[in-house]
Amino acid sequence: MKKTLFAGVSALGLLAAGTALAADLPNRRVAPSSPVYAAPMFTWTGLYAGVNAGYGFGKFTRDGRNFDDPSGFVGGGQIGYNQQFGQFVAGVEADLQYADLTANGRTFLAPIGSKAELDYFGTIRGRLGVAFDRALVYATGGYAYGGSTVSIPFVGSDDAFHNGYTLGGGIEYAFTNNVTAKAEYLYTDLENKKFFNNTVRAGAEFSTIRAGVNYKF
Repeated sequence: MKKTLFAGVSALGLLAAGTALAADLPNRRVAPSSPVYAAPMFTWTGLYAGVNAGYGFGKFTRDGRNFDDPSGFVGGGQIGYNQQFGQFVAGVEADLQYADLTANGRTFLAPIGSKAELDYFGTIRGRLGVAFDRALVYATGGYAYGGSTVSIPFVGSDDAFHNGYTLGGGIEYAFTNNVTAKAEYLYTDLENKKFFNNTVRAGAEFSTIRAGVNYKF
């Protein structure tokens, strides 16, 4: 009886010692890994709006050749929408621009004091480009319109609305998922229109180089 009791006590002692030893061993269980955050990929798809400013230069056509070549400040705003298909981006953009393009008369048909002015212009264009992640290189073209005024001393002034077309291209870069900046060139041709009961006919051909900022919604 004593031997059996001693053997039982010894076995319990060995079991307790083994349990204590096991508790001191390092835990080999692997802690669950933290989830890895993946930033969303940038896309050009979406509605945007912004402002731009730049420089315009060109000439008045037809009887407008009696005036100096105009040049000056242009600035305004734009709104558009892009849709991205893989690496390609297609979109449409409309803009309206204030223009300070004024030319002075230089011949007897447009004497000293005469002026031809492009007061404003706008475009509605398609855009097609290739995206390199946050950089977009694009071509653009479409409808253009504008308003001009011709003034002649002792005669008065007359204005006209012009239709035309525009072609160009640019590069745009997304600094954040919502803010982009662009540099753009446009060539614009506005049709000849009648002034002073068809005494003068004039249109405009001009280039604009401008920079802009857009907010993408």
